[in-house]
Amino acid sequence: MSQYADIIFLIVVVGFVFYRLYTVLGTESEKEKKVILISKDDLKNGKVDLPKEITDKLKVFAGMAEKEQSEVCKTLCQIPDFNQDDFCRRVAKVFEMVLNAFACQDEKTLKMLTGKKLFNKFKQIMDLRKEDGLCAETDLIKIEDIVIEKADIKSDGIANIVVKFVTEQINLLKNAAGEIVEGDENFVQKITDIWTFEKDINSPSKIWLLVSTKKN
Repeated sequence: MSQYADIIFLIVVVGFVFYRLYTVLGTESEKEKKVILISKDDLKNGKVDLPKEITDKLKVFAGMAEKEQSEVCKTLCQIPDFNQDDFCRRVAKVFEMVLNAFACQDEKTLKMLTGKKLFNKFKQIMDLRKEDGLCAETDLIKIEDIVIEKADIKSDGIANIVVKFVTEQINLLKNAAGEIVEGDENFVQKITDIWTFEKDINSPSKIWLLVSTKKN
């Protein structure tokens, strides 16, 4: 008899536990909060049936996310096989080569690295220096920073990337006798250059030509 009493007592305990769980957790009702996974595309296309006060908030958040996306990154993503780190390494090398070639009047190297219009400008300056018996010396101490500031792709598939270089340099201009007529060999200049590089995105070549330079 006591055995049956133990079984009955156990059933009562189990039943009480389930009752407490039921009263605490309850059953699914209209007031329950549900996790709903949606995409921005579904939201934009009106495929999500949610209360207006919720969809309005979601639209605001979606808009904020889109505005925060970098326009530069969007453009760079359209360039086949573009790698930002590789690009920055390449243009850093080009920066050094162009500075040295311009100072040494190395037309062959400049012609290889620059666009036609920019090369002609460089050549005019170099020719004037030759006529005046002047020569330049540039010592690139270090490149402090390289920043991609702008990027765009024209309708013909030509991409332009504007890069800011912050560098430390020593620049001298000497006469035929080797005397310094401009600059100071003990003065390190901090210079900001804005250079624009160009490439046809449909071309398999990885060469970006320098097409514009200016000081900031």
